[in-house]
Parts: sequence; C-alpha cells; structure tokens
Amino acid sequence: MTDRNDLAAAFLARTPWAAAERRMLAGDASNRRYDRLHDAARGTTAVLMDAPPEKGEDVRPFVRIARHLTGAGLSAPEIFAADEENGFLVIEDLGDDLYSRVLRNDPSLEHLLYEAATDVLVTLHRAPMPELKPYDAPLMTELAGLAYTKYADYVTGTPATEAAARFAALFEPILREATSGETVLIQRDYHADNLLWLPGREGARRVGLLDFQDAMAGHPAYDLVSLLQDIRRDVSPEVEAAMIAHYIAATGWDDAAFRRAYAVLGAQRNLRILGAFGRLGHDYGKPHYVDMIPKVWAIIQRDLDHPALAPVAGLLRESLPAPTAEILAGLKRA
Repeated sequence: MTDRNDLAAAFLARTPWAAAERRMLAGDASNRRYDRLHDAARGTTAVLMDAPPEKGEDVRPFVRIARHLTGAGLSAPEIFAADEENGFLVIEDLGDDLYSRVLRNDPSLEHLLYEAATDVLVTLHRAPMPELKPYDAPLMTELAGLAYTKYADYVTGTPATEAAARFAALFEPILREATSGETVLIQRDYHADNLLWLPGREGARRVGLLDFQDAMAGHPAYDLVSLLQDIRRDVSPEVEAAMIAHYIAATGWDDAAFRRAYAVLGAQRNLRILGAFGRLGHDYGKPHYVDMIPKVWAIIQRDLDHPALAPVAGLLRESLPAPTAEILAGLKRA
C-alpha cells in the first residue's frame, strides 16, 4: 500500500464508511483522485476525495464553498466526513449523469438542461456572497496574456513582447469598464463536464455541482460564458441565445451592458484557454488539448466581433497566429 492509501484507510476507519468497498471513480486535471465507496450493508454509496497537500491540494476551500452552495439551496455534495490536514473528504455521491454524457445520449434535452443550469446561476447570484478573492481586471488581463506567452511565443519562437504589452494596455480598461459594479461568486469552470443531471430533485437543485473550490468574486456573466462557450461540447446557437436572454430576464440586467460583459469576458476566458492549451501541448505533451485549439480560436473570433472589443480586435487578429494544421502539429511535436 502507498502512504496515501494507508492514510485513507485510517481516515475511513474513523467514519461510518470503514467497511465500504473502494473503487476508483476518476482523477481530474489537478492532483485529486476520487473513489466510490460502496457500503453493502446499508446499500448506500459515497465518494472519497483524495487531495494530497504535499502536491499543493487543499480541501478546505471545497468544504467552505460546498457548504455555501448548499446553504443557497443548490446541489453541491454534502460533506459527510473530513480530514482537512491530510486532504481527505467523504462526500455525497451525486451519481454519474454528467451533462455531457446525458446530452450525448439524448440531445433533445439540451434546452431543459441548460435552462436548469442557468437557473442555478440566477439562484446563486441572489445569495449573499462569502469572502472571496477578486477576479478583477488586472488579473484577468494577465491571464488573457497567456495567449501570447504560451501560444504565440511558442508558435513563432520569438517573444511577442511589444504586441503583448500593447494588448494588456488596451484590454485592461475594456475589462474594467465592462465588468464594473456587482460581483458574485463565480465557480470559473462551470460547464457540461462539471455538472450532473439530477432529475429527481426540483428547480435549481436538479443540477449537481462538482468543481467550485477555486471560486472567486467576479462578474455575473462569467459562469454563463463558461457554460455556453463550452470548449468541450458544442452548445447550439439557439440555446446560447435563449439562455442569455433567460438570465437577463430573470435578473433584470440591462440587456446591452450584460451582452457587452458577456463578449468581453468570453474573449478573456478563451484567450486564457488558448494559452493554457498551448502550454499543455508544448510543455506537458498533452496533444488532445491542442486538438481543441481551433474551437477556442473560433469562439475568440466571434467574441471579437462585439463593438466593445474593437480597440483590441485588430491587434489580436494581426499578432496571434491562426492555428493552422502546421502550427497545431508543431505544438504537438514540441
């Protein structure tokens, strides 16, 4: 047994799940691992989260935000037991019906599921917000700059220092203006691979929430962008338009102001992802992320068509290389 397995066994021995059978459920992009616990005697299941502190993981934010979300009437996993020092949790098992899986099996459910996910945001954004670090214009500008340092620079072999500096100087004021005012809890990775369909529950509780430990305080449009401009799943244009309109109607947002923020945050988020995927291919040898770059690029181009982004649209289109087949192959070979 590994040290982590010994620690996990000792943790479970102090809980009602001591006799449960463990089966690996999943890993994720972090260093966390998940096992499903089967208690045959009780006929119940739960999930063991293993988040090694020595690898930079910390379960405390997950616990804090999960309790905030359930307090707001949403379906984050209930925390059954915790060893925060060693990085273990036993949490509620919300099942296997990820949005992405359900929609592959029955695409006709798309409108229903996305309306429920949009209603989660409406509910969450009405709730009092816990203390969170701000996802503000300077930080968002820095992260959008990954499109230069981790994509364009890798592709050309020459740092685009001047273009990157010009972009930052132009983009930060755009972000600051578009996202000024109200802030809410943003989960930051709110999309079909992190949401579970729970049709036996009611209202916004029909959506199981999985990935929220990196929550910050940001603009209400951010998680809607994450949901509807999904890199891993094509959301139909009709559903995207309907959900933006649904959110605006439910919250009373000024239509033009919200759509401006949606486009600006879409550009920011997807420029960051462009850089992140370039880095994952170039530095970490993960070619499947490179394969998603053309979709990221297409969404960026669409967001740049919004008038609010006119000051940076030309610069970005001139200074960021389009992801040709040759460029993508180069990122995979690095």
